[in-house]
Amino acid sequence: MALAEYHELEDLSFAGKIAPCKGVLAFAPERRQCEVQLQAVLENWILVRLSLGQALPMIHGIDLNREPAYE
Repeated sequence: MALAEYHELEDLSFAGKIAPCKGVLAFAPERRQCEVQLQAVLENWILVRLSLGQALPMIHGIDLNREPAYE
């Protein structure tokens, strides 16, 4: 969610997106509602990609597709 971008539209509603996660978009009448909707879209997007065996994007140099290495 730290990478989320929000824009106020001409009709004073809001659009939100997370650029590294193609297709993660949300629209709502108020910014806070847009934030909540965008988080829900992101969660569902991750679940769908994982269930289809599709890779997740690298974010801030972190490969979300690899198991963490514990030392």
